[in-house]
Amino acid sequence: MPYLLDACQSAGQMPLDVQELGCDFLSATGRKFLRGPRGTGFLYASKAIMERHEPPVLDLHSAEWVAPDRYEMAATARRYENWENYIAGKVGLGVAVDYALSWGLENIQERNRLLADDLRERLGMIPGVTVRDAGVDRCAIVSFSHDRYKPEEVMQRLADQGIAIGNSAPGSTRLDFEARRLPDLCRASVHYLNTEEEVALLAAAVAGL
Repeated sequence: MPYLLDACQSAGQMPLDVQELGCDFLSATGRKFLRGPRGTGFLYASKAIMERHEPPVLDLHSAEWVAPDRYEMAATARRYENWENYIAGKVGLGVAVDYALSWGLENIQERNRLLADDLRERLGMIPGVTVRDAGVDRCAIVSFSHDRYKPEEVMQRLADQGIAIGNSAPGSTRLDFEARRLPDLCRASVHYLNTEEEVALLAAAVAGL
């Protein structure tokens, strides 16, 4: 059974080692923690899986038509690409990757953890607010709920103060939501470019609802 890992929330905020993870495929988007252009992303495919897996769509970019009744797929993960693609976006994604690597993924992860843990601690002291993050190795996405306000209301009231957060509904991660019986959640994503003062401002805004 092929093992595909969706790393869209991980790429750009922590190191990813496909050998250590043991995945056949790893996919990620460019617009999140890599801060690349929307509409970009990348796919890793192991050599072992490419020996027995054929993409659902092939064209003259991903394969060569070598005879009237035969074609040969590209030997690399290029077989999963199409001829028509987002060239400007790919250039932008490459720049975003280079920028992240220039800081170092380990350094970014350490900074993100520091900011996210600070935010969790501040939110956890606010009456009526419950931090919902689970797991041993928590990331830069801080999920919480408010006893009195729905996530849409929290988002709007914070937006009025120039603070942008998101929300998560069961349709996004249904298995986890249903297993833990979670309500709709507010989601604040910090990153290494944020400051301690901004984290404190966000927590104060939530406290002041």
